Amino acid sequence: MKRSLLPLNALRVFDAAARSLSFTRAADELAVTPAAVGQQIRALEETLGVTLFRRTTRGLELTPEAASALPHLRAAFSSFEETVSRLQEGQASTRFSIGCARGAIRHWLLPRLSPWLDQHPEASVQVVALEAPVDFTQGNLDLALSFGRAPDADGVFGRKLVDEVLVTVVAPGGDMRKLGWRNLDRPVVMLPDAGQALAWALNGLGMAQVPLTIAAGALAEGLLVECGERVPTDEGYWLCAPEPQWKSQKVRALVEHLLQFD
Repeated sequence: MKRSLLPLNALRVFDAAARSLSFTRAADELAVTPAAVGQQIRALEETLGVTLFRRTTRGLELTPEAASALPHLRAAFSSFEETVSRLQEGQASTRFSIGCARGAIRHWLLPRLSPWLDQHPEASVQVVALEAPVDFTQGNLDLALSFGRAPDADGVFGRKLVDEVLVTVVAPGGDMRKLGWRNLDRPVVMLPDAGQALAWALNGLGMAQVPLTIAAGALAEGLLVECGERVPTDEGYWLCAPEPQWKSQKVRALVEHLLQFD
């Protein structure tokens, strides 16, 4: 069933005028002129087909129809305000839903989220593992860290972390014969994602060819060493979101925090 368009602004003017029984005081409350209030009331009466006010020697007076409807109107406005509050609560500055390429959750996102959570103990963060290029139409995400080429969906904004390279890494003393994830030039153990390949190398099970972005921390700590040459790739990690989220204050602040470590 098609809903009719409600004259919400005129109804708000009616509510203000009904409380004060004065177009002048209603105009002061709404920061408009008394003439504008009178115009809105007349338009509302024409739309509804009822008379809302009568002028008497003592001033304005509500008609019985208006007086009967007013409590219901005020209850409706209260319901609207509660609905708006619930919507704003869902967009609270410390409540996030973040999609992340599975391989980068442990080795990039969580180490950067930890200090942010220390600064915002009231925060709530849901991390969703991305199995494929992010599709914002299929999930209610504030932000995503995807791996691949630049986001090409309409209205999606993104920032590439770095010009990515693939590095072959191995734990000191690890098995140099076995390779995990992505290298097809020799027999391999094919793991589902770069994060598991990196865990393979960290556990000394063999070499792994992974994006430098997620291996950088382990390399800096000496947990892994590089072997072989770095391989350029057109793919990379992208922080991205639809335009409204990308431009929102809370997402901009989180992106700035995540990038300050690089």
